[in-house]
Amino acid sequence: MGTNLPASTTANERLHRVIPGGAHTYAKGSDQYPEGMAPVISHGLGGHVWDVDGNEYVEYGAGLRAVSLGHAHPRVLEAVRAELGKGSNFIRPSIIEADAAERFLENVPTADMVKFTKNGSDATTAAVRLARAATGRRLVARCADHAFFSTDDWFIGTTPMDAGIPAETTELTVSFPYGDLQAAEELLQRHEGEIACMILEAAAAVEPPPGYLQGLRELATRHGVVLVFDEMITGFRWSAHGAQGLYGVTPDLSTFGKALGNGFAVSALAGKRELMELGGLRGGDRERVFLLSTTHGAETHSLAAAMAVMDVYRDEDVIGRLHTLGDRLAAGVREVAAGIGVEDHVVVRGRASNLVFGTLDEQGKPSQPYRTLFLRELIGGGVLGPSFVVSAALTEADIDKTIDVVAQACTVYRKALDANDPTPWMGGRPVRPVFRKYA
Repeated sequence: MGTNLPASTTANERLHRVIPGGAHTYAKGSDQYPEGMAPVISHGLGGHVWDVDGNEYVEYGAGLRAVSLGHAHPRVLEAVRAELGKGSNFIRPSIIEADAAERFLENVPTADMVKFTKNGSDATTAAVRLARAATGRRLVARCADHAFFSTDDWFIGTTPMDAGIPAETTELTVSFPYGDLQAAEELLQRHEGEIACMILEAAAAVEPPPGYLQGLRELATRHGVVLVFDEMITGFRWSAHGAQGLYGVTPDLSTFGKALGNGFAVSALAGKRELMELGGLRGGDRERVFLLSTTHGAETHSLAAAMAVMDVYRDEDVIGRLHTLGDRLAAGVREVAAGIGVEDHVVVRGRASNLVFGTLDEQGKPSQPYRTLFLRELIGGGVLGPSFVVSAALTEADIDKTIDVVAQACTVYRKALDANDPTPWMGGRPVRPVFRKYA
């Protein structure tokens, strides 16, 4: 394929001229890719995408894990097309809102009620607001080991990108490490009666230690804390019913998104009736909570997409397919890395349905320069992705091609390690972390 992307280069200049950051998600920014190798996408189909230069790529992490069934999935598109002709937004609720809510609650039977919105940040912030209202407490406890919860101040203020957020707001968020029940209990005791909720992903890069989630559930109940599971990733990757369905632990509130719409904009806040109804019209004499109220939150075509996605997961073993593909990829990458002698530097981590790769330097520490080298070789070989997160539309041939490209990348990686310097193979400045203080 080569590494010359003239049309993408021009398109990136256009994007940066009119859009701050050149993209609508920081994780999609050109700074996340090697210099001159940030393809701008023309279209996608299944597990492949094409850039504006006409190059075809095997794609990973599609839509930041949102397009789990593959681009332009026929059953999803059929449902969306059928709904589009009826209109998309009205002055009163559409009947499809009841249909979609009932269908969602069939799929996530641990919840009693659900409210849809457009993005995950709105859902998680609504959960935080609801927990504060229900408990009368101010503090939010968030898991420190999970990368992202919301664009809102209560979370972003805890990251290096805290410009514009008052310290008084950030001080209302405390943190706890994943997998350590004793640390969670100590936090709750230290702030007894002050913590409204604990929010975390039930699982992420590592599986929950035995008894951990059950222990958190018991701690939250004992201390009167609302337990919130962020299922943006785990929902429809760990199981169609979320991590709560897989691990058998029921949170008070949970948030879903990403794969729920297979690329269409829909997310959800779900949970116990006594909490959710505080944002409704049947909450009794308690103060009413401004839970979620969005003009586009119930666009009919997005809800139709969500129902179609849930039907596909019901009718087909999508989760099994994701794990089969991920297992094949992880085994192949580890094999070629070992064969070239870089198995301690190019590493694959995570659940098979949610794989990420690590690029470690000569001392075994995470390295952005080595990540740059690795990404450059992948893109040049026709593999696009900041992770190895598979979609169900990928084929065994796609996986095998990826492994071949990774083998080529590992060969270059070995040369850089032997030279103790990746710079000659980086092609320019290194890729950068999303959360950083300065541009």
